[in-house]
Amino acid sequence: MNIRFYASFIGVSLAALAVADWPHWRGPAYNGASTATNLPATFSRTENVRWTADLPGPSAATPIVWRQDVFVSSTDRAAHSLVALALDRQTGRERWRHSIAEGIQRDDRSNFASPSPVTDGERVIFFYGQGDLVAFDLGGRRLWQRSLAKDYGEFAFLWTYGASPLLYDGRLYIQVLQRDVPVNGRGRPGSNGVIESYLLALDPATGGELWRHVRPSDAVAESRESYASPVPFSHAGRTEILVAGGDCITGHDPATGAEMWRWGTWNPKKIGHWRLVPSPVGGDGVILACAPKNDPIYALRAGGSGQLPDTAVVWKSDQTREVTADVPTPLFYLGDFFVLSDLRKALARVEPRTGRVKWLIETPGTAKYEASPTGADGRIYLLNFHGDVVVVDAADGRLLHRAEMGEPGDDRTRSTVVAVDNELFIRTNRKLYCLAAP
Repeated sequence: MNIRFYASFIGVSLAALAVADWPHWRGPAYNGASTATNLPATFSRTENVRWTADLPGPSAATPIVWRQDVFVSSTDRAAHSLVALALDRQTGRERWRHSIAEGIQRDDRSNFASPSPVTDGERVIFFYGQGDLVAFDLGGRRLWQRSLAKDYGEFAFLWTYGASPLLYDGRLYIQVLQRDVPVNGRGRPGSNGVIESYLLALDPATGGELWRHVRPSDAVAESRESYASPVPFSHAGRTEILVAGGDCITGHDPATGAEMWRWGTWNPKKIGHWRLVPSPVGGDGVILACAPKNDPIYALRAGGSGQLPDTAVVWKSDQTREVTADVPTPLFYLGDFFVLSDLRKALARVEPRTGRVKWLIETPGTAKYEASPTGADGRIYLLNFHGDVVVVDAADGRLLHRAEMGEPGDDRTRSTVVAVDNELFIRTNRKLYCLAAP
């Protein structure tokens, strides 16, 4: 791995970096928001760059940051393998690398390194779309490894599974919402001949199963598939794990996996190709569920139990399809939701309890924006397929900066921008940038 050092930053000591972390792909609050300040107002591939690290291959996984480590899930194109990387946060130098498995993809839309790693400060866990799950201590010692495909059956998805794991309150959560019949030979039916979808909880210290909650759905065909990730949400003294997919959203008891409530459907006609990608997000007593394919967003009143009636929907976006999200997960920041539409090519700031759109802008350029938005330092950070980073003012949507961070020919860049302390971490198909103001 080649590292370029910039003289103005060589003298930065470890003590000068404040203690702050980004342990999960949606950040410390699981909603895309950061308390980072003094971030660089302008940047490029050469301006305000602390370091640049060459990566062995593309991946949609978001880097995570814990103290002085940056953990990266990646493909290695030269070796045709999946790898787990740890970089020094101050310099970008590689601290350790492990090869996990051979083979990097089965289709041209994504690859097996799409799930983001996760850490609790004691261990870091990497998960891959063909089912390999492996834990290391922060020094790179392998603690345990298992294959969910071997233990529970290959994932029954038309495309490549990409949900990220969740570490929360001493448990490791993984959701697998999949077809009920094999897809291209993938999937293991149970004794009843049906492939089960499930929410799985593991002991992060050993990888052992704590429980597996089967999550039924009456969705059909591809609409049973979800690429969303489980998300914790707390409201009025109650915490639950939100799970979206299979034409519905559910809330689960973190300790047992028991289903506390369910709402759906956004697909009453039982359309068969409505796979779900955005993860749910909550804020100000409201939970957002994003229907796919340019359909509305639904805002649910938090705190419900059982099968929720449609009156639990406090608002849904209108049929102009301006506020919608087919791939990016919405952001909750500064008391509002920020909804990025990859199909509509728009970003909207939305009031949680009413659905009122405070502002809406067109995203610049022609490339798609599938990376989820990040909020920090009063700004919203977006990244498109070509690796262009767009920065807008959270207050009014005004364009503040645009930087071409990708290399010529880059495509399908999807990693979320990370903001920690006074640093930005931007992953393109070939490089990881650490940016900071002088």
